[in-house]
Amino acid sequence: MKTVKLIISGFVQGIGYRRWFLQEAKKLGITGWVKNRDDGSVEALVSGNPEAIEALTTRARIGPPLAHVTDVHCEVLQ
Repeated sequence: MKTVKLIISGFVQGIGYRRWFLQEAKKLGITGWVKNRDDGSVEALVSGNPEAIEALTTRARIGPPLAHVTDVHCEVLQ
């Protein structure tokens, strides 16, 4: 198991990014939560197998069709 905190920056609020992120996590068997931050970024705390976490992080860098991701900061917690 691996747990990471992600901060996703760019145009990621108000376009369904959180819902998309949760759907992608569920497809990969990852658990956790995601929320909007006051600074316009999105924060997520997720746990799963390392390969699935890597896949989700890669997808997070692209996001859903309306998103424009400029950065994904990943902090490994466990």
